[in-house]
Amino acid sequence: MSTEPLPPSYITGFAQVAGQLADRIGSVVLGKPEVVRLALTALFAQGHVLLEDVPGVGKTTLARALAASVRGQWRRIQFTPDLLPSDVSGVTIFNQASRAFEFHPGPVFANIVIADEINRASPKTQSALLEVMEERRVTVDGVPHPVPQPFLVVATQNPVEMDGTYRLPEAQLDRFLVKLSVGYPDEEVEIEVLRGAATRSPDTLEPVTDTATVGEMVKMALQVHVADPLYTYAVRLAAATRNHPQVRVGVSPRGVIALTRAACAYALINGRGYVLPEDLKTLVEPVFAHRVLLSADAQLRGVTAGDVLADAISSVAVPLPASA
Repeated sequence: MSTEPLPPSYITGFAQVAGQLADRIGSVVLGKPEVVRLALTALFAQGHVLLEDVPGVGKTTLARALAASVRGQWRRIQFTPDLLPSDVSGVTIFNQASRAFEFHPGPVFANIVIADEINRASPKTQSALLEVMEERRVTVDGVPHPVPQPFLVVATQNPVEMDGTYRLPEAQLDRFLVKLSVGYPDEEVEIEVLRGAATRSPDTLEPVTDTATVGEMVKMALQVHVADPLYTYAVRLAAATRNHPQVRVGVSPRGVIALTRAACAYALINGRGYVLPEDLKTLVEPVFAHRVLLSADAQLRGVTAGDVLADAISSVAVPLPASA
């Protein structure tokens, strides 16, 4: 996004650290290299990750492995119906000794926050994450408290056990840069998982890098070059969702910003200081799918957000290489 090109040595160094992180996480999350890469994309793009899948496929393992691979503070919040907003953000308590109110920070004051089964908490508790995910601060009793940097929320939710759950509102879904599905492993990978089930754990991982390095990598992602035709391409992809006959609400401008930010980080992970149209096409579904609301008729007919995004990609002309 900056006009100053990144030095080749910076790009190479970024790709090496990102590759080491991917390898370390991939040692416990087997057979899912692209999912790991997309999670790292969110980390370097200053976004947040929503992992939605059936139980037992490694959602929490992925989140814990990501946290363990970066030397910094991380906290895990197990969301339950009785969890209160103050249990997430913190609370102000009167100190009898000092005769003053003191703020006691909650578990969101960490570099990586794992929000396990976020849809089991009440909407009031879910909303406690809204401000901190967007503005990276918590306001308690009118006083803002910034969280550590870098800051990443990795939330998991189960889409099949809906009893006792609360659907995430669109305003909160929009705060997540990407929505990922781990999916079932193939046969060979699952056998390998069984062989190492007793020893392969995120708790055994050694950190690859620290939060200071991650912070520098985040700044580097802001310097990746995006050609003007690619900005136009991203806007037209979003417009195609808004004008789709089977869509009730299309992708917002915030979603377009998220796509270009993610593309910058994704390009660096792949060893480039510039974005290609293929980066945008690869990221359209993980970045846009949870931001598309289908019409009632489309839902009854079994249309998915992925179908709509495939239509959008096929209907928008890709910028020519000479223009990009």
